[in-house]
Amino acid sequence: MKRRTLIQSISAAALLPAARLLATDEKTFGARVADSDLVYELRVYHCSEGKLPDLLKRFREHTKRIFEKHGMKNIAYWTPMDEPQKSNTLIYILAHPSREAAAANWKAFSADPEWQSVQKASEANGKIVEKVDSTFMILTDFSPTLR
Repeated sequence: MKRRTLIQSISAAALLPAARLLATDEKTFGARVADSDLVYELRVYHCSEGKLPDLLKRFREHTKRIFEKHGMKNIAYWTPMDEPQKSNTLIYILAHPSREAAAANWKAFSADPEWQSVQKASEANGKIVEKVDSTFMILTDFSPTLR
C-alpha cells in the first residue's frame, strides 16, 4: 500500500482523541511549547515476514520508554485491521517540540547505548523492519486545540 493511500485511510477523528493527551505530562515532554512550533511525526513501519510480533514486543517493553527519555512524546500506536497490512504494519505518532528538536531527538535516540543493545538483541534472528515511512505534520488553523 502506498503511504498516501495509507495516510488517507486513517481517520482524523481516530487520531485526535489520542493526541489530546499531548502536553499533559510536562515531566517527560518538557515545558509546554507554542502550538505553532509543535510537530507531529506519523511513522509507518513495514515489517519483515512474521516479524510484527517481535516489533510490537520491542516497542511495548523498550522503545516507547527510550523515546520519552530522548524528548519524544508518544501519542498513539495502531495496527491495521485488514490484510495485507494487518500482519506486517505498525503505525504511530510522536510529538516533538519543533522540527529541529525532532532531528536532535532522533540523533540522540540512535546513539543511545541502551537502544543499540535492545535493537541488536531483538534482531538476533533477523531484521525486523524492512521500511519506515515518516511524515512530519503541523496542526491546521482550524484543528481543535489539543491541550
